[in-house]
Amino acid sequence: MDARRRLALASLALLLAGCGQLSVPDRVRDQTFDLGLERTVQVSQPHVGRWTVAQRPPWLQVSAGSGEGDLDLTVTADRALATPLTASQPQLSGDIVITWASEDGTEEGRATWTVRAEQYRLTGRVLDTARVTGRDVAASSTLQTGRPRQTRGVIVTYRRAAVRDGVTGKGATGERLQAQDAGTEANRAEQTLRALGIPAAARHSLGPRSVLLDTVASDATLSALRADPGVASVTANVVLHALSTAGPETEPGAPALASPVTPGDQYAALQWAYPLLGYRAVWRDMESGGYTRPVTVAVADSGVRFDHPDLAEGLWTPEEGAFDAVTTLNNGDGDGADADPTDPSVPGRTVGSHGTHVAGIIVARWGENGASCEGCSATGVVGASYKAPVKVLPIRVLDAQGNTDVATVVSAVQYAAGLPVTLGGQTFTNPHPAQVINLSLGGDRITPEEAQPMCDAIAEARTRGVLTFAAAGNGAPGATAPFYPAACEAAVAVGSVTLSGGSAPIHAVYSSTYAQVQLSAPGGSSYYAPTYFTGGTLSGTAFPDDILSTGWDYRKDQPNYEVEAGTSQATPQAAALAALLLSKGVTTGAEDTLARMVETSTDLGEPGRDPRFGHGMINAAAALGAPAVSDALGLRLQSERGLTFQPPLDALGRFTAYLGDGGYTVIGGRDRDANGLYGEAHEPRDERSVILGPGAPQVDLGDLKPAP
Repeated sequence: MDARRRLALASLALLLAGCGQLSVPDRVRDQTFDLGLERTVQVSQPHVGRWTVAQRPPWLQVSAGSGEGDLDLTVTADRALATPLTASQPQLSGDIVITWASEDGTEEGRATWTVRAEQYRLTGRVLDTARVTGRDVAASSTLQTGRPRQTRGVIVTYRRAAVRDGVTGKGATGERLQAQDAGTEANRAEQTLRALGIPAAARHSLGPRSVLLDTVASDATLSALRADPGVASVTANVVLHALSTAGPETEPGAPALASPVTPGDQYAALQWAYPLLGYRAVWRDMESGGYTRPVTVAVADSGVRFDHPDLAEGLWTPEEGAFDAVTTLNNGDGDGADADPTDPSVPGRTVGSHGTHVAGIIVARWGENGASCEGCSATGVVGASYKAPVKVLPIRVLDAQGNTDVATVVSAVQYAAGLPVTLGGQTFTNPHPAQVINLSLGGDRITPEEAQPMCDAIAEARTRGVLTFAAAGNGAPGATAPFYPAACEAAVAVGSVTLSGGSAPIHAVYSSTYAQVQLSAPGGSSYYAPTYFTGGTLSGTAFPDDILSTGWDYRKDQPNYEVEAGTSQATPQAAALAALLLSKGVTTGAEDTLARMVETSTDLGEPGRDPRFGHGMINAAAALGAPAVSDALGLRLQSERGLTFQPPLDALGRFTAYLGDGGYTVIGGRDRDANGLYGEAHEPRDERSVILGPGAPQVDLGDLKPAP
C-alpha cells in the first residue's frame, strides 16, 4: 500500500474516533446481498491485509478463494443445488464466511456475508381429460376393500326448504323458499367455488332442501361450502359398487388392470430395482406363459458359488460349460484354465463374491431354497428371470485379488460366443453359446489402442448375434474418462441410476460420464455415500438404496445376501432384460434387442441421448409389452442436468414449483406399471420443455393433458 493511502486511512480513523465513533477500515464487515432474480452479484469491500473464503454453501460460487487487499468478488448462484425435492422454497439464503487478518497481523476475525436469491416460478396443472370430470373424481382415501374411492359431485343440504317440482316445501324453521331463492342459494354456492378456482357445473334437486352440485369433492370444496351459514351439511356423492368376485373393477374408459406380482421371498421387498423397472407387471406377464425360448447369459466375473442355494438351477455347471479362464499365478484356486469357475476362498477373505452377486440379479430363484445352513434364509432374494428359461454361464476372469487383463477378457468373450479358446495347451469350446454377455469389469487407465483386442472380440461376438453389456465405470464424481471395455463400439455401456425420493431416479454420482454410455439401470447409491429412499428396514435399521443379491460369507464358508452399489450392479439389470426379450420372442438378435431397449427406455436428464444416462433408463415393462397393473395420474419434473423434483399436486391437479435457472422437462402422465414414474414410453403423457432464468422468471405451462 502506498504512503498516501496509509495516511488517508489513518486520518479517517482519527476523524471518526474524534466524533465519538469507531471504524477500523481494514476489518471485513458482515453484509447482506440480494441477487433477486439475477445469477450473479458483485461484492466489494475495502480491506488492508489478508482474507480467505473459509466457508460457503455448495450452491454459491465465489470468484476467488483468498487474497490480499480489497475484496472485489463475483458471487454466482447455482440455485438447483439448493432446491429441495418438493421445489417449495420461493427464496434461498446462504452464508459465506470470510476470515481476515490485518496487514500487520495484530487483528483477525470473521465476517458473514448473507446471500439471498429468489427462485424462478413454474406453474401448471395435470388434467386427465379422458376420464376425470367434475362428476367422477378419484379421492385420495381408500375403502376397506382396497378399492379406490370415487365421488360424483357434492350434495348440499340447506337450512331452508328448496324447490322440488315447482312446489314449495316448508323447512325446519317454517320459512318458505321460493323458486328464485333456491336458484340464488345454488348460484351462490357455484360462485363461492368459482372464486376459489374450483369449477362447478349443473345442479339437480334431490328433495325439499338438497341440491347436487357437479364439482370436485375435495377438502377445499367441502370447506368452502360448509362456511356458508345457509348450508346445513355438505357431503361427497360417493360412488357405490356392485359386490362381485369376478376380479378388479375399473372405471369406464380405464384400462383393464392385471394384478401386479409381488414375490414373497424374505428379502425381496428390499430389492427396489425390480419395481422401479416395472417387473411387477413383467412377472404377471410371465404367469400367462410366452417366455419359452431358452437364453444363456455369460457372466464373465470373479466366478460364482455353485453351492449357493438361491442359484440352484440358474447356472450352467462345470459339466455343462462353465469356464475358468484365469491362468495367472495368483489365481486363487491353485490351478489354471479349467471347467470350474468357483469363486475361491483365499487367506484373509471374509465376505463378498462379486460374480455371485451379479449372477443373482439375473437368476436368483424364487420361493423355498431349503435349509442350507443354520440361520440361513430359506427364501432369500429373487432374480429378474422368474419363470423364464434363462441361465447364467459363469466364466471366471477375475483372480483372487479382483484383477484381470485384456487377454483374459478376450478369451472369455470368445468362449462365451461359442468360439474355441486354447489356454495352457488345452482347447475349450462352449457347449452353450451365450446370446448375452455381462462384463461388470474394466478400467479407465486403458488407452483405446490397448483396449482394441477386447473391442475386436466384442465386435466379433456381435457379428455372431451376441450382445455384450459392460459396466460404464465407477469413477470419482464427474469422471469423464472412457471406461473399457464399455467404451468399445460394439459394447453397450451401462451407467448407474439411484433413487431420488421423487418420481424419477437420478444419475449415481460415481457413474462415469462419457459419450459412449448407451443405457442406464439401477446400481445403488453408497459407492460414496448411502441414501435411504427405499423406505425399507432390515433388523430395525434403515436400508440403503443399494442392490441386494446373493453373496458368500468366506469367514463362515456359507451363503449370505449382500448389498453392493456400482455400475457392476446396473449392468446385469440390462443383461437380464435383453435375455427376457429374447426368451419371449419380442426380439431375435443383438441388433433388434438393443433397438427395443433404447426405444422403450425412460429418458432422464437432457432430452435425447446424453453422457450421463445414455438414451435413458431401461424399462422392462415397456420393452416386454407387459400388461397394465396400475393407472395413476401424476407429474414428473426433471432438469436437463439430471436432477428431479416433485412439487405436490392439489385436488385439481395444480402445481407450483420454485426452481433454479436452466432447462426442464415437465411430464403429466399416467403410471401403468406401478413403478411411480409417470408418462414413460408406453404410457399416456403430455410433455413440455421450458427454460427458466432471469429472462423468464415465471412460466405457466397451462394444462398438461395426457392422451388416453
